[in-house]
Amino acid sequence: MLLHLSISQFTLVDQLELEFGPGTSTLTGETGAGKSITLDALGLALGDRGNGELVRAGAKRADIHATFDISDHQEAHAWLEEQEMDAGREVILRRTISADGRSRAYINGQPVTLMQLRTLGEQLIDIHSQHEHQSLLKKDTHRRLLDEYAHAEAHSAEVRIHYKNWQDQYRRYRRLADSAEETQARRDLLEYQLEELEQLDLKPSELEELESEQRQLANAGDILNGSYQLAALLNGGEGDIAEQLHRALQLVGAMPEQSPALAEVAQMLDSARIQIDEAASTLSRHIDRFEMDPERLAEVEERLSAIYSLARKHRVQPDQLTELHQQWQQELEEIGAPDALDKLADECARLEQAFRKSAAKLSKLRAAAAAKLAEAVNGQLADLAMPHARVELALTELDKPCATGLEEVEILIATNPGQPARALGKIASGGELSRVSLAIQVITAQTSRTPTLVFDEVDVGIGGATGDVVGKLLRQLGERGQVICVTHLAQVAARAHRQYLVEKHSDGEAAFVALRELRDTERSTEIARMLGGEATTQSIAHAEEMLSRA
Repeated sequence: MLLHLSISQFTLVDQLELEFGPGTSTLTGETGAGKSITLDALGLALGDRGNGELVRAGAKRADIHATFDISDHQEAHAWLEEQEMDAGREVILRRTISADGRSRAYINGQPVTLMQLRTLGEQLIDIHSQHEHQSLLKKDTHRRLLDEYAHAEAHSAEVRIHYKNWQDQYRRYRRLADSAEETQARRDLLEYQLEELEQLDLKPSELEELESEQRQLANAGDILNGSYQLAALLNGGEGDIAEQLHRALQLVGAMPEQSPALAEVAQMLDSARIQIDEAASTLSRHIDRFEMDPERLAEVEERLSAIYSLARKHRVQPDQLTELHQQWQQELEEIGAPDALDKLADECARLEQAFRKSAAKLSKLRAAAAAKLAEAVNGQLADLAMPHARVELALTELDKPCATGLEEVEILIATNPGQPARALGKIASGGELSRVSLAIQVITAQTSRTPTLVFDEVDVGIGGATGDVVGKLLRQLGERGQVICVTHLAQVAARAHRQYLVEKHSDGEAAFVALRELRDTERSTEIARMLGGEATTQSIAHAEEMLSRA
């Protein structure tokens, strides 16, 4: 239930604080006084879109707070807990819009997206617009109203999901079927190319090893000849490096006095001699093991030739063949096996069956609720001075199923006895359409799980005794919850539990909208004004009589 509404710097409102309670509350005032501004501000707090033009002239930003009691609202509690937000007895929705059009939304002080604000707001308030009867000419509205009345919204959403899954898979099937011949040709080519690469069986790092071995085998003669020359230089007899080092060590050792510098020289020469001896030994082992192998060279070059040839064929570097093999393998897997088309067809059939099963359940729910909704609306139409009108909800099976189910839902009406029921737009006048809309809204509101219902001049085009009936209907709804109604009808205002007056003032420079709750004689005076435009002794007496009857 809406407890408090705070509006600051919004259009013509400077600062406005409103307290609401249970039952039916009406907002009344002169035409153009700004009655709908309050509901516009409430709509923004619930997630409606806004812009900088809504900010009061000269102000930096508009700020709107709406406080709700959710102590008995399990769905709202569950949603807040799911979003990891505080879910106490009350929840505060806040919306700010700056003069440059930037908007921010908050729930219990925590920044949220506009979608989150709207999702929670839809659970707390159901707003029925004065223009809602215009949407009643659309068949989509008819289906939505029936599904809401049948409490089938969740099932309707499930049907949409099943339909989407079916159609997504079907599109995949069609794409694959339309390109089946081309796909098969690509599959054959990939399989042939992969077979070539698999026959090559190129191992990781094999190319690098082969190239190194080929260079060594191709230069075997030069390597061996050079090795012999190096061995002779290191330790090959008189005058070799080893002999020279040996003589140098003898000269150092024969000196009569060993300075620290000479001792260091002797140490370095001895270390060099040891290194030369080790190098000579390693080189000797290399020469002993070295082999001239023309056959192996031929094998290596043949293997390298096969690798280079395949790389040229596919226009890649030889070291990219392994990566190319992986790419083709992945593409072949994505194309799927030859029986992929059959599997997709089977999956499409399964998803279609799931959709039709779910849609059939929805059709049963709609059929059962359609007759009950029509009967209830017809009962209300009789009270709204349309005793001979008869509303029907026609469920026509579609030639082709769609996301909304297997049938089209349309509200038909016959306004006079003996006439066949036809489309609303072809039969009903503007006033009749307004009354049909109100009847449907009142009936569906009775089954609504939303704790607060808002009606924005839905009684337009209605007056006299019919207006008194509308007032009774709205008061009945208020007995079961909270109803807020903007109205221009005295009969509706008199039936409300409480009444607020919207007034526009001006200081010569700017206009201001104010709103206050009316009590006792103030209320009688306002209802008298609504009856005749001027509060006279007679009109006030009539207003007091209307209030006493209410």
